Amino acid sequence: MWAVIGGSGFEKFDGFQVIEELDRSTPFGEASSGFKKVSINGEECLFLSRHGAHHELLPSEVNFRANIFALKKYGAKAIISFSAVGSLRAELKPGDMVVSTQYMDRTKGLRTHTFCGDGVVGHMSLAKPVNESMVKKLKELCKSRSWDCHFDKTYICIEGPNFSTIAESEHYRAMGADIIGMTHFPEYALAREAGLSYLSGCFVTDYDCWDQSRPHVTLEEVIDVMRKNNSKAFELLTDILKSKDAIYKDCSCANEGLRTGLMTPWELISADKKQWLDVLRG
Repeated sequence: MWAVIGGSGFEKFDGFQVIEELDRSTPFGEASSGFKKVSINGEECLFLSRHGAHHELLPSEVNFRANIFALKKYGAKAIISFSAVGSLRAELKPGDMVVSTQYMDRTKGLRTHTFCGDGVVGHMSLAKPVNESMVKKLKELCKSRSWDCHFDKTYICIEGPNFSTIAESEHYRAMGADIIGMTHFPEYALAREAGLSYLSGCFVTDYDCWDQSRPHVTLEEVIDVMRKNNSKAFELLTDILKSKDAIYKDCSCANEGLRTGLMTPWELISADKKQWLDVLRG
C-alpha cells in the first residue's frame, strides 16, 4: 500500500474520501495529527499530514520516528512525500516539480534521526536514499504532465524554521544542492531503516534568496503557487495509485533496512524493543 506524506501546502487534498481516522500512538510517541486511510477513485492509501492537520508543528517538532512507524504499522510499502521547497537553480522554477535522489543534512542535531540506540545497533546504507527503479518509473508517469518535472536533483535540509541568509544560500549552491527544504531529513533515513521505499515529489514555491535580481515574493504569491502545486500533486498521485504497486514492486528497500542491517544479536534485545522491531523488520 502507498503512503502519502503531505508537507506545507499538502496538508489535505480535496479529492480524498476518508475511510478511517487511524490511531496515532506508537512506541515513539504520537504521529502527526491528520493520520488516516483514504480513497482516491477507489484506490486506497494512507495519508499523514507531516506538520499536523492544522500545520501546528515546526519542522524540528515533527515526530519523524512516530510518523514512519505508524505508516509501517498500518501496511505501507512505499512513501510518496510531497513537499514545498525553495529553488537554488534558475532552471527550477516556481510551480515545477523536482524529484530529489540525493540529500545533504544541515540540521542542527535537534531531531531524533534513527530507530537505533539504547541497546539496538544497526547500520543502513544511504548511498542511494531513493530507489532508482522507482524514479525511472515515475519519469514515465511525468511525461504527460502539463508542468515541468526535474529529476536526479540534490535536496539540502536545513533546520528552520527561518530561511537562509544570502551567504548560506550561496554556500549551498556551491556545495551542489539544487533545492532547499526543512523536512526530508531524517524522514528518508528512517524510511530506509523501516524497509520502506521513499520517493520525493518536491514542488518549488520560490527562488531562495541567492538570486538577488528577483524581488522577494509575498506570502500571498507563495500561497497562490502552493494552491496550484496542490492540484498538480493530486493529479500525479491519482496516476501513481492507479499503478498500484507497479512503481515499487522491484524495489529492494525492504531488505536494506533493519531486516538485514541489525547488528545486535536478537537474543540480547529486550522484549519491549523486539515488539517494535518486529514491525519495522516485517
